[in-house]
Amino acid sequence: MTTFQELGLSSKILFAIEKLGFEEATPIQAQTIPLAKQGHDVIGQAQTGTGKTAAFGIPLLEKIDVDSNDVQGLVIAPTRELAIQVGEELHKIGMNKGVKILPIYGGQDINRQMRSLKKFPHIIVGTPGRIQDHINRRTIRLNNVNTVVLDEADEMLNMGFIEDIEAILKEVPENKQTLLFSATMPDPIRRIAETFMTNPQIVKVKAKEVTMPNIEQHFIEVQEKKKFDVLTRLLDIQTPELAIIFGRTKRRVDELSEALNLRGYAAEGIHGDLSQAKREQVLRKFKNGSIDVLVATDVAARGLDISGVTHVYNFDIPQDPESYVHRIGRTGRAGKSGIAMLFITPREFGQLKNIERTTKKRMERMTAPTLDEAIESQQRIIAEKLASTMESDNLAFYKRIAEELLEEHDSVNVVAAALKMLTKEPNETPIRLTDEPPMVSKRDRGGRGGNGGGYRRGENRRGGGEGRRGDGRRGDGRRGDRDNRGGNFRNKRSEGSRDGNRGGQRRHQDSNK
Repeated sequence: MTTFQELGLSSKILFAIEKLGFEEATPIQAQTIPLAKQGHDVIGQAQTGTGKTAAFGIPLLEKIDVDSNDVQGLVIAPTRELAIQVGEELHKIGMNKGVKILPIYGGQDINRQMRSLKKFPHIIVGTPGRIQDHINRRTIRLNNVNTVVLDEADEMLNMGFIEDIEAILKEVPENKQTLLFSATMPDPIRRIAETFMTNPQIVKVKAKEVTMPNIEQHFIEVQEKKKFDVLTRLLDIQTPELAIIFGRTKRRVDELSEALNLRGYAAEGIHGDLSQAKREQVLRKFKNGSIDVLVATDVAARGLDISGVTHVYNFDIPQDPESYVHRIGRTGRAGKSGIAMLFITPREFGQLKNIERTTKKRMERMTAPTLDEAIESQQRIIAEKLASTMESDNLAFYKRIAEELLEEHDSVNVVAAALKMLTKEPNETPIRLTDEPPMVSKRDRGGRGGNGGGYRRGENRRGGGEGRRGDGRRGDGRRGDRDNRGGNFRNKRSEGSRDGNRGGQRRHQDSNK
């Protein structure tokens, strides 16, 4: 392993890294940092969780001239969550050097961002739509940018940001350094590399370095209408400390979180239509344990860094294997074990096989638990608590009443009554969720081409989804990334037509959800 000491970093950056507790560089960091420091353009092919933020962030921060008032670095990320997370990490690493970082993203007051831009940040971390907004308003100048980073480029492609990225790259000097990071390399991403990069050096993290051996993976075949009952029985049996449930659409997340609360679980949901303040409030509750279950769409969960998640439930199968890897990567972190459950309907076996090929791991089939099994599990939990209480607590105060009960009643009946009273029996409040169509694999679509060679705008194609854009441009066709201009949607004909050309009529398919 390579230590950060061996990478020839400046004392201020090295001090910050050591203060954060890092000594050894991950493979993507050890290979990327020297190349980037030498001025090479770099293509890094790596999944989330491999340390790629520091891989591009350290050389980017090393180059910053803190005495200059110019924007010198630009990081483009697909979602507001990832932009915030990257901004926070860069701030921690560059703080001792005095580097000023500014995240800009949809859902945040654009006037507030304008005021912040006047304070001369050195690095801007932003989502494509909001960066474009500022370019069009001339509130951001990129003529002195010397480094551009494209983070999770394939995800930005999937969300329909490809034209925005190309337009942004035309605004920065031709002689800038470009660092591009992507889990996969579809053809449109390769074309960006060919057009905007100069002799890029390619760094690949091998698949074995991004597998998740600590995660136990299971699938359950279940009919759509029975999925919710199976989910609640699993929650009762597995009793997760913190769980994330993934739904395919915003409607699904809203309905699931409401239904879980009706049955007595502490749950809240996040998706692209929530305000940033509301999303942060929900995440705080989840992190501090005020809620046990977080329900999320793929896009809303991008970039989430939450420790202690013990279970991930894929209520709806994701539309591609990469999304599955991102989802289950929320658990099994820092050497701890995690459990990932995947619900599939009979028509979704093709998608299951795609996921297994990507992860190079076969999932274990699990039989859907019955109501009796859920009740028995709850009883065993209470029995264990009773046994633990007998071993550890002073029971003298309660023994007199206990003796009186035993004089009048059979001991087994007394214990059974205590178990019945304390057991949280499964709640069978009737729940009706809106059906989602099955996610059919490419073969089953009769040659329709699946996600179009990398373009996953089809989150709206088969029953909706978070939509093409993750920074607040909502999948129902409304430009959520521009929703803080004081309500002014007038004179936006050119923007709307540009959006329309990309998404066609697909973007309207989610409007009824």
